[in-house]
Order: sequence, then structure tokens, then C-alpha cells
Amino acid sequence: MPKALVVADEADERLWTPAVRSLRVDLVAAAGDLPFAYLEYLAGLLDVPCVFVPGNHDPDLSGYTRYGGLSMKDGFPAEWPGPAGGINADGRIVDVAGLRIAGLGGSIRYRDGPNQWTQRQQARRARRLERRFRWRKWRDGNGIDILLTHSPPRRLGDREDPPHQGFTCLHRTIETLRPQWLLHGHIHPHGEPVPDRAAGRTRIRNVVGYQVMEFPR
Repeated sequence: MPKALVVADEADERLWTPAVRSLRVDLVAAAGDLPFAYLEYLAGLLDVPCVFVPGNHDPDLSGYTRYGGLSMKDGFPAEWPGPAGGINADGRIVDVAGLRIAGLGGSIRYRDGPNQWTQRQQARRARRLERRFRWRKWRDGNGIDILLTHSPPRRLGDREDPPHQGFTCLHRTIETLRPQWLLHGHIHPHGEPVPDRAAGRTRIRNVVGYQVMEFPR
């Protein structure tokens, strides 16, 4: 039963200490808007992989490819601006620590800046992710354990103010991928309880801050 430290949006000073080793997890999963140095610290101290999607306050990571230890952009060597050793799952499906994770980062576009998308743009990105899922499912028959997003689906844990509205396309993506969990950030609870939500068989959880979660296979 893989166990993950799931983080988003708010760096917790209690995790900036060697005591974090006591969590004994198999993976760090990050849903965006955290300092990359924080993710590097967690993954390094825990000695586990880190899978993440970018949030709207993160730098632009598009166009980078990595082969071995070499980072490339537009065919030329370039310094990777993301967390050292981190696996960017945005628009991808990755297999890590016994889990299959699909990722879709970013927020609704509300100003200029990276990792922000209109509803139509995110819908196109979601369709590409769904095509990748169908191919992977056809190839090996395995489903998705976690859909890792920065923003929630529209009207399933989002807000009505323009910067915090969720993506409508995620309803279709959930129906297609049928993940066990959708884990998202972006919506700060400010101390209020945030119950899990459901869409079909998928449970939706706001993971702003940090949580330790187990994922039965």
C-alpha cells in the first residue's frame, strides 16, 4: 500500500526539519505553488521521488526535456528551473512508487503569467491527457490511481471569484480516467474544514498544506 506525503500551496515549517524523516513515505506528490527548494528538501531528506504539477505562481516549465542528467530546451542545453530530480507530471502519465499518476497543472487565466489557461485551452490540454491515458490503458490495462491537479473541477471545491474558479473540463477527464483520487491545491481553506467531494468513483480532496495518504491498490 504506497504512502505519499501530499503537499500544495502552503509550505509548513514543521516539515523544514529532519523530523520529516519520521513520516516514512514512498513518494512526495505536490499540487503546485510551493517553493521548489521546499520540494527538493522534502524529497531529498525522505529519499523518495517527487511528482508535481505547476501552479499559477510557479515558473514556466514548458518546453524542457531531460535525458539522463542533461536538461534541454528547444534543442539546446538549458538549466532546468524545476525542483532538482522532480518529475513534472503536467499533461503526462507517470508510474512512480507503485502508483500511476496523471497530472494537469495550472489555474484559470485571470492575469498575465505562466501556468494559466482559459477554459478552452485547458480543455485541449485535458483531451491530450485523455488520449495518452487511452493508449496506456490499451497497452497494459492499468488505470489511474491519482489525478494530480492544481485547480479543482468547476463547482467541486472551487470558488466563485475569478482567480479561483475551477476547470469545467475536469468533469470529463474524471469520467474518462476514473482515478481513485483527484488531489488539488489552489483553494486555501483559511482554517475552515474542507470535506472530500465525489465525482462517480473518484474522491476529490483539497490538499493545501500537507497530508500523509495511503493508496490501496
